[in-house]
Amino acid sequence: MQEEKDLKTQEPEEKEIDLLELASKLWTQRKKLIIWSVCGAVIGLIIAFSIPKEYSTTVKLAPEVNDTKATGSLGALASMAGLSAGSASGADALYPQLYPDVVSSVPFMTDLFDVEVMTKGENGQPGQKLTVRQYMEDDIKSPWWSAIMSLPFKLISAIKGSDPEDAGHKLNTFQLTPEENKLVEALNQRIGASVDQKTSVVSIDVKMQDPLVSAILADTVVSRLQEYITDYRTNKARKDLEYAETLNEEAQQEYYKAQQRYADYLDRNQGIVLYSAQITRDRLENEATLAFNLYNQTAQQVQKAKAKVQETTPVYAIVTPATVPVKPSSPKKMMILVGFTFLAFVACAAWILFGQPLMAERKAKLS
Repeated sequence: MQEEKDLKTQEPEEKEIDLLELASKLWTQRKKLIIWSVCGAVIGLIIAFSIPKEYSTTVKLAPEVNDTKATGSLGALASMAGLSAGSASGADALYPQLYPDVVSSVPFMTDLFDVEVMTKGENGQPGQKLTVRQYMEDDIKSPWWSAIMSLPFKLISAIKGSDPEDAGHKLNTFQLTPEENKLVEALNQRIGASVDQKTSVVSIDVKMQDPLVSAILADTVVSRLQEYITDYRTNKARKDLEYAETLNEEAQQEYYKAQQRYADYLDRNQGIVLYSAQITRDRLENEATLAFNLYNQTAQQVQKAKAKVQETTPVYAIVTPATVPVKPSSPKKMMILVGFTFLAFVACAAWILFGQPLMAERKAKLS
């Protein structure tokens, strides 16, 4: 029993001695650690300054919440659970939690290809006007190692040559070309949407290498998203309005015809006291009255349909509008510098503590 106690008391001492030995090994080769750390810092600086600057623009908007009275108690329970009441109401199939999927969809992204943007000029000079597609294909810069890695693919495409049919190609969202698909993927990496589960506030984030392009595109994405949601929610109401207007026009034409027949009959039969003539006159008068009543009812239905369209049109409150960013959001040069310095230090320490002893053992075995 006494020996077991002695072994237990010696275990932490042995661990402490091992740590001291490791620390002493590192200290004896501190020059190597410093050299490796400096090399890591230099590599980090090269990489940090090789990555092009990116500017981010964030727009936040709060969509209108539907059926607040009906879902009041359910909304309170949902908020306690960290969920949104909008998705639980069932009144609208396109609730805010689906907005990110709408923004990242192929039709939404391809609609941005022809949007005109303007780059920020230098020294007070105006920038260049071009479409999003032209900007993404011609003005987006990549690090030098990306150009080296993509060089074989460019050579292959140059050897194959361009397809003459691509010159007159029209955009087809059902079947994109490889170039269009790459452009959609690139835009999806730079344009994103997120939703706060508790407040349903939608955040649109756009990252571009030009600050003015980033702000313009963010504002455009918000406008296109509002139009998409508005068209979706008012689709049935607008169809009902079109149908009501069609019925109103038909009822108006029938009323005018019945009124004209009644007037023509009165003009042709003035002073006639025959009962058959009176019966025909009363019938035509009743037909004109019925046509007018139908015309009046359809006119009221048109006004109700117009009010329904206005009622179903969603309202968005722009919490944070789009502004031109002043400072770049990436790259984080200090983080890259610290990260590469730390990695170089850890790699050197691992080599000193584990790599060198293994190499020494192998040499001893071979000898």
